[in-house]
Amino acid sequence: MTLKKDDAIKAIMSDFEEFANLVLHQLDLLETLISTGETKFPKEKSKELYDNENTLDKMEVKISDKIINTITLYQPVASDIRKIMACYRIIMSLERVGDMVINVLNFVESIKTPEVYTKLSEVVSNMLIQSANMVNKALLAFTNDDKDYAIWTIKNDAVVDELNKKMLKKAIKKSTSSNADKELLISFINMNSMVSTIERIADQATNIAEAAIYSIEGKDIRHKDLK
Repeated sequence: MTLKKDDAIKAIMSDFEEFANLVLHQLDLLETLISTGETKFPKEKSKELYDNENTLDKMEVKISDKIINTITLYQPVASDIRKIMACYRIIMSLERVGDMVINVLNFVESIKTPEVYTKLSEVVSNMLIQSANMVNKALLAFTNDDKDYAIWTIKNDAVVDELNKKMLKKAIKKSTSSNADKELLISFINMNSMVSTIERIADQATNIAEAAIYSIEGKDIRHKDLK
């Protein structure tokens, strides 16, 4: 029974690693597209993002089922359950990150005034880089039992929030010009939605980091301030 349990947990963690790496690839691919400052992306790159998202959805269901079956069939000890449940929480957050990648892609392609987006794309790209780095560090915290990486991720959430405010200040300043028109305002609305979505990616990274600390120490620090 113990051997079967260990094999089941190893299978979960193997699938989890594949799932996490694909989400990180999605973030990297999106950042590469954002950094060009263009609003129209190569069709093959957009298709890759959509195809990968479909793969992630199927993988999420597969891993969730494995987690439920492992707990039901093998009744793992407390430390194993903690690891598995932290893994489940992280998968939920990563699945949302995957959804947000597609949302950002759609927002960019809905921009009606490319010249405005081009001027602000550097800030958007920096936000995305920071958010992706947070997700990566949070995952490393979980896989390596590294609490320091988890704390770094949680504390750096404020950095992305500040970048969001910076972007919005620029947008407001530009929108008050005499040349503001309907398409310009629509673009700002899309930009606002886009950076808010990227900010939520950073929030999910924080959730992953909190799950990592739960896995490492058995402490649930959600809704609590770090000392």
